[in-house]
Amino acid sequence: MTGAGAVGVTEEERVARAALTRIGEPGDEVLGRWVAELGAPEVWRAVRTGDRPLTGVSAARWAGLRLRAEHADPAHDLEAAARLGARFVAPGDAEWPSQLDDLGAARPSGLWLLGSPSLRFLALRSVAVVGARACTDYGAHVAADLGTTLAQRGWTVVSGAAHGIDGAAHRGALAAGGATIAVLACGVDVRYPAAHHELLGRIADHGLLVAELPPGTRPTRSRFVQRNRVLAALTRGTVVVEAALRSGSLVTARQAARLNRPVMGVAGSIYSAQSQGVHRLLREEGTLVTGAAEVIELTGQMGELAPYASGPAVPHDLLAPATAQVLESLPAGGRAATVADIARRACTAPAAALARLHELHSLGFVERIGDHWALPAGSPTRREPGNPVAHR
Repeated sequence: MTGAGAVGVTEEERVARAALTRIGEPGDEVLGRWVAELGAPEVWRAVRTGDRPLTGVSAARWAGLRLRAEHADPAHDLEAAARLGARFVAPGDAEWPSQLDDLGAARPSGLWLLGSPSLRFLALRSVAVVGARACTDYGAHVAADLGTTLAQRGWTVVSGAAHGIDGAAHRGALAAGGATIAVLACGVDVRYPAAHHELLGRIADHGLLVAELPPGTRPTRSRFVQRNRVLAALTRGTVVVEAALRSGSLVTARQAARLNRPVMGVAGSIYSAQSQGVHRLLREEGTLVTGAAEVIELTGQMGELAPYASGPAVPHDLLAPATAQVLESLPAGGRAATVADIARRACTAPAAALARLHELHSLGFVERIGDHWALPAGSPTRREPGNPVAHR
């Protein structure tokens, strides 16, 4: 069984790498160095047959790898994944995100994916939003708001599907109709935590479940810790919303800092234990952010600057001036207008007006009615000078 989108990855290589996800633990740098030196097929053969003991591990560790290899069946794992609708992506596949190579010897041998989008494509503009499991209502609200607004701006929200901040960030992105990725510490078919069974199903339907471990594998404490390095490497930056002093979210932040990714934090109450870790992060190496626009300024392309906050922010304020001008040119009261009429009112070319209308449509500001365009039913009329009413 070969994965979708194979480019330069032989069947032997794919099977060997799938086997290594079964016999090794995530982040095993010794295994990574063996693969870099000998190639995955030779490492798999050596561990499976035992006729060429590999150096760098104790006799007990070698015996453990050999024992796991005796019970490994990569062909069965690949077939089981295919029955689930999942796939295995390896370095060299078109879908493999090259930024994971920054992990060096700790790079995953491969990744198991459940969901239809391309991992490489979704990760191009992605941000990790992480934080405490036992979060406050404030933290959950901030995480959901970040997830929603980042998704509305075309960014993929990446988190770990845990209780608290992770779940709120995923739900925020899904509520906006955006893409989200859950990086798991178990197999893609294992619904953990059990309370997030429905959420994980929604993520698989609208985004991706990503795991280093093959189907059926249960999570362990160390696997949660190692999962964090994938979160950090896969994304353009990491935002910590709430975290206690010993939170695993700070591990993700430190990994991101080592990989030269932006590390950001959201301030909380100085009296909240769930914010003490974030506040220390902000003092030592993080950057304070207060919303999605500032996250995008730090992680996006040059020129994607957050607007200067001179008053209450409304959705209209996030639009580019040319786009806002087209929005202001639609008739009030839900009446429809042609592209030519809108272009004339906006003092722009019809083709430019049409491009802005499509952008506004994707954001929910306008509706298309045949060849005409209109504000959505029930939407406030366009703002007049001095009128602070916001568009939907």
